[in-house]
Amino acid sequence: MKESGISEELELAKKRCWVVIDRTPRLPLIDSCRSTLLRLAHSELNFLSRCPTRSSTRLSLNIGHLEAIVHILQQPCLTGVSRVCKPIPVSSTDWNGLKTNSCSKGVHVDIVCTLNRQPVWIIVSDRNPRYIPWDKCQKSKGLRLRVEEVLAAARSSMTLKPYSIILFFSNGVGNFVREKLREEFGASEIELEFSVFDFDFSEDLDGEWINVLARSYQDACVLEIKVDDIGDIISSPGCELKGLSVAAVTPRLSEELAERSAGDPFCSLISRMKYCPFEVKNLEYSEMKELLGDVDLINFDTTALIALVSGISNGGTEKLLGTPESELRQRFKGNFEFVIGQVMSEIENPIHVELGGVISGRRGIICESVHSEFMDLVLMCGGPNEKFRANQLLKCLTLVPDSPSQRVMGLPTTRKLALKNKVVFGTGDYWFAPTLTANMAFVRAISQTGMSLFTIEHRPRALTGD
Repeated sequence: MKESGISEELELAKKRCWVVIDRTPRLPLIDSCRSTLLRLAHSELNFLSRCPTRSSTRLSLNIGHLEAIVHILQQPCLTGVSRVCKPIPVSSTDWNGLKTNSCSKGVHVDIVCTLNRQPVWIIVSDRNPRYIPWDKCQKSKGLRLRVEEVLAAARSSMTLKPYSIILFFSNGVGNFVREKLREEFGASEIELEFSVFDFDFSEDLDGEWINVLARSYQDACVLEIKVDDIGDIISSPGCELKGLSVAAVTPRLSEELAERSAGDPFCSLISRMKYCPFEVKNLEYSEMKELLGDVDLINFDTTALIALVSGISNGGTEKLLGTPESELRQRFKGNFEFVIGQVMSEIENPIHVELGGVISGRRGIICESVHSEFMDLVLMCGGPNEKFRANQLLKCLTLVPDSPSQRVMGLPTTRKLALKNKVVFGTGDYWFAPTLTANMAFVRAISQTGMSLFTIEHRPRALTGD
């Protein structure tokens, strides 16, 4: 390649690195994932800066791989990203003749996240389809061995075990490799609602915005490989769904809420949830999957239920601000500042507006532990209006047994990973439902383990005795 051509390729690659570096801070990632991406992008930029412009060989670039990862991370269908470009630890196992040991560095996975309510590992390839070898060759271990290693790690993992492995070929994949993946690993092509084009703009010297980089993922191929029988992933030892006590939601309740919703924001809010609770009686996973096929569930923890019924969330801010400070301090003791902070937050951003978009059209579930804790708190601290709202809310929710997923229960129980929280969030994980919560300390503790857990954050609210 001519010197001028190499120089132009180097400059373009550097610009692409800067685009990745610029986009990464805006991605919805935890700090550890963001810093890993930035470190890799800066490393690639430093490598390119040291490359000589005079060379007889074509440059070997990794920036395309990082671009593809950033493109995937920008997609709204991905949630709960917990690991980016890090190896997954491998425990001692022997699967299909493939041995691993605890001393190995693990297997590289590009993204650990939640996709369509299920935990997945994503492997990204930005290679030209013609140069993706299936079997081992001089320069590569081959795709077959790579997939075998990732599957072995997935099947041996307890807490990070995914539902499936997603293979994202940003430039497509050849028919031979695609057919081999289907025959040997049961891979199937899936359609994701990913944007096809990726643009980046910058301002030139005349103040005009010009397109610097544009990349198409129109030829991308996305394949899914199921790890194994999902029943092994989600069921907890000794935990059976033995049927449940469900507050019957009748047409009368729906009519009652409809009548009240015009003048009651709370009833208007909960009337936007789906009704018709289902019953669970020793469901097999296949039956549960069929049941959940067209159902969008959301799991409420205690903080979410309190936020919905709290007097602060339901028009009580003016009354609280009009109460003498001494009286409020006497009522709330050491929580006075906490409650006043919530009052000011509610005035600026009403939580019912925030939660309306989250729960609308979804069917709400709560586990037995949350039901018990919520009722105790409302009886002890709630006022008559809060108790009434709590009663109305529970009629709209499906009560399911405590049924935490095996992977969540596999995490060590610590002060930050308390057993009761593992049960609540694990039950949401069992049902492939996001958990609506203000307990971000637990969410952060989960993310630090590397596990991807589907959660939705809300601002906290307290019972006021309203």
